[in-house]
Order: sequence, then structure tokens, then C-alpha cells
Amino acid sequence: MNLNDVNQGITKHRKRKRIGRGPGSGTGKTSGRGHKGHKSRSGYSRKPNFQGGAMPMFRRVPKRGFNNRWAVTVFAVNVGKLNELFDDGAEVTLEAMAAKDVAKGTFDEVKILGDGELTKKLTVSAHRFSKSAEEKITKAGGTVNKIVAKRTPDERVAALKASK
Repeated sequence: MNLNDVNQGITKHRKRKRIGRGPGSGTGKTSGRGHKGHKSRSGYSRKPNFQGGAMPMFRRVPKRGFNNRWAVTVFAVNVGKLNELFDDGAEVTLEAMAAKDVAKGTFDEVKILGDGELTKKLTVSAHRFSKSAEEKITKAGGTVNKIVAKRTPDERVAALKASK
């Protein structure tokens, strides 16, 4: 290949293909649809999962168990991790945890778990707390603030049904 061949055949404003305008156009008669068959018919549409009459992939793959579409995704954070990242007397909110890369990704609620030691006085705000986490936070002199979830499970189901 030569450098002067690089842009050969590239047109900035390509004309659209005019279909069904006689034999001289190159796309007359069958208009690029070929002869006979399902795809040649007007009004033809194919499901996105259609695989030429073969057993579709999603039916070939085995499925096990139950996948709850409306389950709440809970992100767990241990008390020991909060002790490492936050200073004494700090206010631990969802935004503060996101800023320190603790609560990352997509989730519905945050739960504070009691794994690890807590020596600092922290004001922790989250959706859920385990009993041991709550005890450790209050024992260290901190406070626990329970946040109400943005949407209840019923509201999430209603939103899912409305989107369909």
C-alpha cells in the first residue's frame, strides 16, 4: 500500500442508495432483497433472539435457581474499614464513603457490619446496621443515624411495571 492510496474510495458525503429504480441502477427488480424467502417479503420482522431456526442460545443454556428481579442490593461496609479511613469525630455519610472509595458501584442500600475494631468516635449514617456494629459505634462514643431507603420494595416493583 502506498501513502497516496490511503484515502482512495472514501467520500465525505456519500449519496444514498436508491432502491427499486430500474435495472440500470443496479438495485432494481428485487431491490437488494434477493429471490423469495422470508426476508424478501414486505412487513418482514425478525425477533432479536432468532437464530435461523436453530434452538436459540438462551434456551440452550441451562437455568438454575431463582433470580429475584426486585431484590434490594445491599452494599456491606465493615466497622474496621471506617476506623481506618475516617478521623476521630468525623461524620460518615454515603457521600463521604463514596469520596473515600468505600461504597462504590450501584446499590440500593448500605449496611454497616461489625467486623473489625472501632476506636474512634464517629457519626455514622447508613440504611442498615448489624447489632454488633451498632454496639461498637455506641461503645466508642459515636452515634448511629438510620437513613430511610429512597424507595420501598413496593415502589420499586411499581416502577418496574410502569417501565414495561
